[in-house]
Amino acid sequence: MLSLNEKEVDHIATQLLKGMICFYQIDKKKIHQMPDDEDYFNYDLTEAEEDVLDEIDENPDNFAEFTKMEAPQEHQMMQDFIDRKVKERNLAEDLVNALSKPKASTGFKFLIDGSKYKAEWAEYRKGKYEDWVKEQVDSFNYSEE
Repeated sequence: MLSLNEKEVDHIATQLLKGMICFYQIDKKKIHQMPDDEDYFNYDLTEAEEDVLDEIDENPDNFAEFTKMEAPQEHQMMQDFIDRKVKERNLAEDLVNALSKPKASTGFKFLIDGSKYKAEWAEYRKGKYEDWVKEQVDSFNYSEE
């Protein structure tokens, strides 16, 4: 049974938001992070990261993998933030419009970063990612049963 404390959940969520992928080593209760292949395709793994991947290959049941949200989940999170938090109609319309275009998250981030909602968005997104990490723990535990 995998369980993480709040500090571990916070650490994993922070790493996922930075574009990393995390592996929790169950027997040592240790978090390993490395760049997600999709985001860092020109990145060369360090020797330590390669060793971790070798350990995962040798004993996959000893590791829980944590990945970032998929694009549709990220999109829904942004939409929910607009619906729940943004009070100014013009900004809300601009944000919804940004979500309907290619590079939606880039447009959304540009508008949010220039608004009074920047800090609130960062806090909201972090909270949603902490929930996402907990959901992945639940999925891992369910699949182990």
